[in-house]
Amino acid sequence: MHSVKLTIAKILSVLFVACGLQFSADAQEISPYSRYGLGDMTPNRNVLSRGMGGIAAGVFDYQSINFTNPAAISGISNTIFDVAAEADVRNLKSSAPAKKFSSTNALFSYMQLGMPIGSRKMAKKNINWGLSFGLRPVSRIDYRIEKNERLTGIDSLNTLYEGSGGLNQVFLGTGLKFGKGTGKKYRAFSVGITAGYMFGSKDYSTKLTFINDSTDYFRSNSASKTNFGGVFFNAGLQYEAAIKSGTLRIGLFGNIKQNLKATQDIVRETFSIDANGNTYRVDSIYQQAGVKGTVVFPATIGTGFTYQDKHLLYGVDFEYTNWTGYSFYGKNEDVQNSWLIRAGAQYFPANEQTAAKKYFSFVRYRAGAFYGPDYVKLNSSRSVYGVTLGTGMPLTSLRRISYTGERATLNTAIEFGGRGDKNSSLKETTLRFNVGISMNASWFMKHKYD
Repeated sequence: MHSVKLTIAKILSVLFVACGLQFSADAQEISPYSRYGLGDMTPNRNVLSRGMGGIAAGVFDYQSINFTNPAAISGISNTIFDVAAEADVRNLKSSAPAKKFSSTNALFSYMQLGMPIGSRKMAKKNINWGLSFGLRPVSRIDYRIEKNERLTGIDSLNTLYEGSGGLNQVFLGTGLKFGKGTGKKYRAFSVGITAGYMFGSKDYSTKLTFINDSTDYFRSNSASKTNFGGVFFNAGLQYEAAIKSGTLRIGLFGNIKQNLKATQDIVRETFSIDANGNTYRVDSIYQQAGVKGTVVFPATIGTGFTYQDKHLLYGVDFEYTNWTGYSFYGKNEDVQNSWLIRAGAQYFPANEQTAAKKYFSFVRYRAGAFYGPDYVKLNSSRSVYGVTLGTGMPLTSLRRISYTGERATLNTAIEFGGRGDKNSSLKETTLRFNVGISMNASWFMKHKYD
């Protein structure tokens, strides 16, 4: 057998490049909701799960890595390289004033590598051990809101609110699976943990400009730039049992409240703009650098199940986040506790007798939906909702799969959803396209001839 010319060093270099792409991509997404809390939270699922409404607690698939429930890492039987990106179209509709806005964004989703690390002795005892590591965004902040108003007895005022930043994770996860029995008597229990470093920034500014025909006022800027980071831990459990002609999996995952150390630079200044459009400071009214503080990341718990047979997989998840435990330098920042209920299914048409030339019989078809209250709390409660469709399309010929066991899969997911309802003054709808490639191969394994 030939050796695969792919090393850990090369993979790590790709992760660092992806990290750079993530930082450059943050500036593309525009949403006024990202002003609150930690910004717009990412889907926190791989593309396979996103196609099924985001169910993940009881999901295991040997062709991808479930980073939401680290217990699923235990079942990895081959080296898996999984990378994904997304593009979305956002539409905002405001009722006061009556206006519409739209933006199109292309973003990095995640990159991860997983591999089995158990010994042959462990395998004989029906014990599996898996490892994974990678990079992914947790939230994104990017908005630019302009407000024009007339102040009675004074002047017209233009206010520009701007923000950027977000939260990211570099993670390392591992999972152990203990199996017992065979056939219809098979039972297994898996436990997993993910740890790593969570880091991010939150940069806000508010610029005021008085508009007067006879008097030229200096403009004001109130800005804060915050960087924060810290170690995080996630954990998960899965129970698997053979039932009739299928498999039932019950899962639990979550994280405790995490304290992230932060430093903040604060400035209050007046500024002006020259003839070339360049900004320069006129006077610094107040300035303080390196203000120490804490950002508290909230606790989350989720549970769910899946049932899977040769052709059909379906499941339900429930997830709850204690956002009242969140704080940014001691402030709660207009957030509330939130929950999401998710439901999804996957259909695989092929069986043992299906001819290899029938390609679309070997495609996995997925669908799902999710619903819950938004974690951002403004004047009224808002709902978060969506419906999803997805596919898992083999990129490797079936003959090669049967010969080497190696495969590549193109996972896709389309999500249409939004936040807000008929009583909301600002309603946002999102059409998100997700694409991921999962490559499953026998990397890092020493092959021997008998």
